[in-house]
Amino acid sequence: METPFRLEIGQVFIPVRDVHVAAPWYAELLGTEVAAPTHDATIVDIPMQSGPGLSLDANAPFTADGPPRFFWWADDMGSVLAHLERLGIDVVRGPLDIGSVELLHFRDLDGNLLMVCVPTGPGPRP
Repeated sequence: METPFRLEIGQVFIPVRDVHVAAPWYAELLGTEVAAPTHDATIVDIPMQSGPGLSLDANAPFTADGPPRFFWWADDMGSVLAHLERLGIDVVRGPLDIGSVELLHFRDLDGNLLMVCVPTGPGPRP
């Protein structure tokens, strides 16, 4: 079937109430600098090494309902747990090994459910 769409995700948006509060939290969590707010101070871009971009977005009506909207890859779950503990972030679920990955869930300051996965099964590692 022909389509004008590329099979490529361009950007992931996380709804937040206030980008000025959320941006420093994400910067510390991810150990990176974040861009200055744009679009009338309602969007902050967070640099990623690869894959789709990540933006904090205070434009839409806020809701933290639902499953995680994406996940981050990590190499070692013990390091992830130690990092979250250092930041005072509670784990909501996990670590849980589901055969192909070990995963855990936690929430950001706005209550968004976030996820980290470590590959555990056979096959190429991301």
